[in-house]
Amino acid sequence: MPRLTEQIMTHAGGLPEGTPVSAKGLLHLGKRAAVDQALARLAERGRLIRAGRGVYVSSVTGRYGTRAPSIEQAVHAFARQRGEIIVPNGAAAANILGLSTQVPVRSVYLTSGRSRSMSFGRQVVELRHAPRWQLALADRPAGTAIRALAWLGPESADTASRTLKRTLSPPDFSELVSAAPQLPTWLAQAIGKAAYGRCPSQP
Repeated sequence: MPRLTEQIMTHAGGLPEGTPVSAKGLLHLGKRAAVDQALARLAERGRLIRAGRGVYVSSVTGRYGTRAPSIEQAVHAFARQRGEIIVPNGAAAANILGLSTQVPVRSVYLTSGRSRSMSFGRQVVELRHAPRWQLALADRPAGTAIRALAWLGPESADTASRTLKRTLSPPDFSELVSAAPQLPTWLAQAIGKAAYGRCPSQP
């Protein structure tokens, strides 16, 4: 029978790139203490990357050697596995939508879970707990717009909302307008002004 470390590597090798591996998901291979020790040994030998406390990912082997998995793929896989919402932060969202030319230096994501950091090789990803409204429409362009506007703040919200009316597709902008009731007042008003020329609550 293969050693536990080899069984773990066979299991990890059959997963999509970036999918996290943890002891809790490997208990069919052995007892918890043995699995924990085997994971630690594999990380020490460089066969797995320790991404966080009790979380590991496989290196990706290509024609030019091995590399850490794609951060985006790893974060999405982690979110699916943990049942969390994890999305790019507001600075990245604003850059994606052309509302800012600032290129984020650090990889920061917003999460419905607790705040913590993860490492993928030399890349460190920071997960920051965010209020529910900032995670709305997580995988939709309208959700990206919400996070961009939240990051830009009240001073820029009116101008940015008018820009989004021009640059988002009509269905996506309508989805943003529909989400306004769950947003802070200042943000809902800015979106309403862009959509209707005034805040809908005004007479």
